[in-house]
Amino acid sequence: MKQSLKTYRKIVVKIGSSLLGGAGARLDTAFIAGIAGEVARLTQEGRQVMIVSSGAISCGMGIMRVENRPKGLARLQAAAAIGQNELMDLYRDAFAKRSLVCAQVLLTGDDLSGRKRYLNAKNTLNELLAMKCVPIINENDTVSTEEIKFGDNDRLSALVAGLVNADLLIILSDVDGLLDKDKKLIRLVCEIDHQVKSLACSTDKKACVGGMITKIEAAKIAVDSGIPCVIANGRQKDIILSLVDEPASYGTLFAPCKSYFSERKRWLAFGAKPKACVIVDEGAKKALLNNKSLLTVGVKGFKGRFDSGDIIKVADAQEREFARGRAGLSSSALEKACGKRSDKELIHRDNIVIL
Repeated sequence: MKQSLKTYRKIVVKIGSSLLGGAGARLDTAFIAGIAGEVARLTQEGRQVMIVSSGAISCGMGIMRVENRPKGLARLQAAAAIGQNELMDLYRDAFAKRSLVCAQVLLTGDDLSGRKRYLNAKNTLNELLAMKCVPIINENDTVSTEEIKFGDNDRLSALVAGLVNADLLIILSDVDGLLDKDKKLIRLVCEIDHQVKSLACSTDKKACVGGMITKIEAAKIAVDSGIPCVIANGRQKDIILSLVDEPASYGTLFAPCKSYFSERKRWLAFGAKPKACVIVDEGAKKALLNNKSLLTVGVKGFKGRFDSGDIIKVADAQEREFARGRAGLSSSALEKACGKRSDKELIHRDNIVIL
């Protein structure tokens, strides 16, 4: 699966907290220096690299001498505020020694949920890359509330990869990749199905959140966006260079889907935050699966309130979500037309994505 320089020109690298040093210890400056060296070499080759880096909260925990990850939101945010500053200092110094400038980019779910802010984030990142800067991206944990939870930066790295139309997503952690039931490394995953998901287990590390579950979920977002994803052990020497040269050389490679979402439908499926959920009958579900619009006559009910233009979930009679779309009517208007014979479109087919 050897690819060309052109194919892997734009690369997103996610670095987990476990690689940067745990709570109660100083960050691993040698590791950060190694990452900067690899990125510098790729930059010299004409490639563009973005880093999605965890570590702010665990770094803050170390400075505050807190062993276990705080449970209270205010304490988590305080740890992030303290740690993010030191984390960026280390990245800045490491890249400066290699004559590279890095830029701090802090994002929240709202930055990717609204279409206008989504495009603004995309333009900013692409401009930084054009200026030959290395964006260091992290969840804005100091002000986020809902986002400080299980698996945030794994998902964020996949969303960023889709946002900038990256050519490769590399997720680095302290695990070798996805293991089968016999604890043997799986080199290639062509489809992320229920069997693959069943192999994942969550982490029990004191300073971290997530685990293989969130990495597989991130890989799913990437491959559905047409982007190959590799989960690998970040402690391997020159791991980023090796994976850019040959993604199947280490870890587990998740192959991109042949039929993947367009950029706009990518945003509908993964970036936008649904405001509500509508329940449809079997006839409406079949129509949507056949690229038809959703008419109000096929809606059995809904949960939550929404306005025209909001993103909403679409679920079947068993309340299993199978699609998302941009509403053409408000929930108030739907109340009057729900289930009634009408040609009114709740969601136009161009604004629907099948998950």
